[in-house]
Amino acid sequence: MKILVIETATAACSVALIDAGRLVAERHELVGRGHAERLVPMIAELPGGGRADLVLVDCGPGSFTGVRVGLAAARGLGLGWGVEVRGFSSLALIAGAAFAADAALATLTVALTGGHGELFVQRFAAAPLRALGPLASLLPADAAHAAGDDVVAGSGAAVLAEARGGGDARDLLPRAADIRVLPELLTALPPTPIYGRAPDAKPAAA
Repeated sequence: MKILVIETATAACSVALIDAGRLVAERHELVGRGHAERLVPMIAELPGGGRADLVLVDCGPGSFTGVRVGLAAARGLGLGWGVEVRGFSSLALIAGAAFAADAALATLTVALTGGHGELFVQRFAAAPLRALGPLASLLPADAAHAAGDDVVAGSGAAVLAEARGGGDARDLLPRAADIRVLPELLTALPPTPIYGRAPDAKPAAA
């Protein structure tokens, strides 16, 4: 089965084509806010235009715009190709990549840069790969208390480590090709956004 993986939840724009667990091709660029301009051309650069039997897309948390760009592209391709679209979490993908790179790790905290100076934070265990608690969006000082692991991975790792006065900070962004380290259970989310925090806009009072 061929799988197209789309990852646009952070400053990286990343796509990969997987066939029977083997990486066929990938494109990975740091684009900042340029996901809308780069995503479709990057997919088109993959063999066969990236056509696949299944589309997996990062649902977040992360950049509000980036997440929505990825989801819109995934849903459009799924509809056009007549294939299923499923989601995964940016935090789980980072955790899986960090565990794969360091077999000695048993647990870690993932911290991604969020909005309004907050961090998206979640703890994970390696064997089996799973979340140890819920996702939270916290100010660095609060995240420092919530992170119970010496190792922190993600774009917000250095900020969290500074807030608590130490720790092993590993600066990582999610990469589409790393989807191969996630168990199927963690790639079966509905293709809807994971915002990680309440919306800024509030309903008008009656």
